[in-house]
Amino acid sequence: MATLITPSRFSSSLSVSQAQYGANVPSMADTLPSIDFGFNDLRERMAQSTVRFDDFIARGQKRVLDERNAFRMSVAELEESQRHKEHSILALEAQSTAHAHTLAKEAAETAEMHAAIHTLTTQKDAHLTRRDALKTEIADVQTLIKVKREAQTAHQRSLDAQARHNIPELRFWEHCLGLRIEGTGVEDCLRFVFLEVDGREAGRECWFELLMGGREYEVGATKPKLVREEVDEMQERLNEGREQGGFLKGMRGLFVQGFEGSRS
Repeated sequence: MATLITPSRFSSSLSVSQAQYGANVPSMADTLPSIDFGFNDLRERMAQSTVRFDDFIARGQKRVLDERNAFRMSVAELEESQRHKEHSILALEAQSTAHAHTLAKEAAETAEMHAAIHTLTTQKDAHLTRRDALKTEIADVQTLIKVKREAQTAHQRSLDAQARHNIPELRFWEHCLGLRIEGTGVEDCLRFVFLEVDGREAGRECWFELLMGGREYEVGATKPKLVREEVDEMQERLNEGREQGGFLKGMRGLFVQGFEGSRS
C-alpha cells in the first residue's frame, strides 16, 4: 500500500534541504518530476461523500422526526383512547350501579308483591270459607224459615178452621150469655165483657182480657179479680183444645162462683 505525501511534509523536507545546501544550490525538488496527487478529484469525492453523508443525516433526521411525530401521535391517540375508555368505564360503572339499584328495587317490589299476593290469597281463602259457611247458614235458615212457614200455614189453617167452627158458637154465646167483645187499644188483645152474671145486679159487667199475640193464649187482667190458679187452668185448657166456647163458658162460671163466694 503506497504512502501518501502531504504538502506539509513536502514543504518541511524542502526547507531542510535548502538549509543544508543553501539558497544557491539547486534543490532536489527542482530535479524531481512533477507528481499529480489528484487533490481536485479527492476534494470532489470528499464533497460528494459530504453531500451523501449530509443527505443521509438529513434523511435520518427526517426519519427520526417522522418517527417521533408518529410516536407522539400514537401516544396522543393512546391517551385519547385511554381517556375515552376511562369515560366509558365510568359510564358503565354508573350504569352498573343504577342497574344494581334497579334490580334491588325490583327485588324488593317483587317480594312486596309476593307478600301482598300471599295476604290476598289468605284473605280470599278466608272469604271463601266464610262464604261457604254463610251459604250453609243461609240454607239452614231458609230451611228453618220454610219449616216455620209451613207450620205457621198449618197453624193458620187450623185457626181458620177453628174460627169457622167457633164463629157460630161465639155468636150463640154472645146471645145466650150476654157476651160482648171489645178492643183494649193494645195490639192482639181483646176484652170479653159478660152481662147479667150477677142476678141481683142486672147491669153489672164482668170482663177479662185475652192476649193472642203469642203462640199461646194468655188471660190478662180480670174484673172482678179471680183466683189466678183457676184462671191458669182455664187458660191451659184453651191452649190445649182451642175450644173458645168451652173457655168462655168456664170463665163465666168463674165469675159466677166469685159472686156467689163473695155473698157467702
